[in-house]
Amino acid sequence: MEMVMEMEKGVLRWLVNTAQWNPSPHEFSIAMSVLPQHEHSSITRFVKIEDRKRALVSRLLQYALVHQVLGIPFDKIIINRTSEGKPYLEYHKTNVKFPNFNFNVSHHGDYVAIASEPICLVGLDIVSCFIPGKETASEFIHNFSSYFSSSEWENIINAGSDDDVIDVFFRYWCLKEAFVKALGTGVGYKLDYVEFQHKNWDDIYVKVNGDVLKEWNFWLFELQGKHRVAIARGHPRNASKSYKKTLKQTQFDNDLYKLGFHLPNPKFVTKTIEELCSLFPRAELNSHIHP
Repeated sequence: MEMVMEMEKGVLRWLVNTAQWNPSPHEFSIAMSVLPQHEHSSITRFVKIEDRKRALVSRLLQYALVHQVLGIPFDKIIINRTSEGKPYLEYHKTNVKFPNFNFNVSHHGDYVAIASEPICLVGLDIVSCFIPGKETASEFIHNFSSYFSSSEWENIINAGSDDDVIDVFFRYWCLKEAFVKALGTGVGYKLDYVEFQHKNWDDIYVKVNGDVLKEWNFWLFELQGKHRVAIARGHPRNASKSYKKTLKQTQFDNDLYKLGFHLPNPKFVTKTIEELCSLFPRAELNSHIHP
């Protein structure tokens, strides 16, 4: 029981609504200043302020969560990316108390979110369920028909009204993205080989090439403003080759893996930018506010 309670501390779900944050250029600079210098260009390379905000909040969430869960001082946190672009924590520089701590971030529409797990792989995806441009529902979804299995496609096109069709489309899309992101694979992964089945969107499971993957769990939630979020939790042995190299451990005895697999999946906790920044060293912040 004590071990379960300890492992639960590694399962976090944080969410930021960036639409509610409208910083002045000075306020934006102050928030960015808490991050390591090498992260700044990955934020300022974006032209649109909305994209800059998402990039900034994504990095604030990563550093703040790693610090909160593992207690690593901010100046000792090293976050790198795999060749496919998946962020991960460098382990060899740190003494980590969880067997396989890993995290995943996602942003779309109004939200940026992060999820972490102590043992299992975690994948996270957010979608804003709106069609860009002036396409009809039918025109939009047919651009993506090759990404779905025949049974998924049947469920999408027979969902009912245009709104229902779009809703079901994005539910499947969200789940597929969360699964692929948990694996750490790039965009080249054949999504039509990945088929999701469910009972009224509960008891969700996945088949790959027709085989059910029993060591995976999935959850699907609705957020305000027509957003969907999906979480995938699965066995580290399924990680892609490049992502496996970043993990501390990919083989587990059955009891330890089951412990991780059956940990509660908590609700998302909403954070503000101010709350995230307050976790970083204040001295550094104050030096920018009072030069």
